[in-house]
Amino acid sequence: MNEAFERLLQRAEQLIDRIESVLPKPLSAPDWGASVAFRYRKRSNGHGVLEPVRHLSLQSLSDLKEIDGQKEKIERNTQQFVDGKPANNVLLTGARGTGKSSLIKACLNAYSSQGLRLIEVDKADLTDLPDIVEVVSSRPEKFIVFCDDLSFEDGEASYKALKSILDGSVAASTPNVLIYATSNRRHLLPEYMKENLGYTHTDDGEIHPGEVVEEKISLSERFGLWVSFYPFSQEEYLVIVAQWLRSLGVPEEAMAAARPQALVWALERGSRSGRVASQFARDFAGQNAHG
Repeated sequence: MNEAFERLLQRAEQLIDRIESVLPKPLSAPDWGASVAFRYRKRSNGHGVLEPVRHLSLQSLSDLKEIDGQKEKIERNTQQFVDGKPANNVLLTGARGTGKSSLIKACLNAYSSQGLRLIEVDKADLTDLPDIVEVVSSRPEKFIVFCDDLSFEDGEASYKALKSILDGSVAASTPNVLIYATSNRRHLLPEYMKENLGYTHTDDGEIHPGEVVEEKISLSERFGLWVSFYPFSQEEYLVIVAQWLRSLGVPEEAMAAARPQALVWALERGSRSGRVASQFARDFAGQNAHG
């Protein structure tokens, strides 16, 4: 009888161990000294971890050209944040490759010595943000939760999670956490022509959006600071190309030859973005490198 009971007890303990191994565990703190930037990742077992980013972008704010207005707004808000003053969650929107993500990373480089830290979170994992906030809430550093290329399809759970977070139920109660997000969509959700049929007109000529449009606008309105980015003109694009060429060691006397080639490169790609400028500069520098 005792042997049967011992076997039953052993099997029960094994079963408990197996159950505990698959149950979500509380998010544990990483080695905060390992980096100034971290990524939140979900393992295959569903457990979340904060992984230090070992190789950081070395881009500085002075490297970013032709976005001075946007840079000033982000710098000011970030400086307020690290100084412990009121600051806003930020939504950076606009054309691809115009420096939205680069500006946030350059801010991290500029302010990390003042205690700024960055945690990159994929939109699918935004539902876990309360766990992340819980881990960092007692830390002395200031944390930017960075959501890159943020957009949603109708009905996504992470859309509602972010909306509730921006309403202040989590992040606003923690003064050392802000959300910085980039998106190509101003309202973060796809917009359809049929939704315009929901607009109504008042007798005095005012136009009011319908409920569907209101819902899509409401998320982006919860970001306190909007920063818009626009496609670059030809001259702005060439200024950015020159900046990248200099950073890659291309001598000034080679700049004139690079200009027409840079324009052809942009024409072939149908875009005059900072990303296209960087790609051209790398190609040109690689072809003209000596030694």
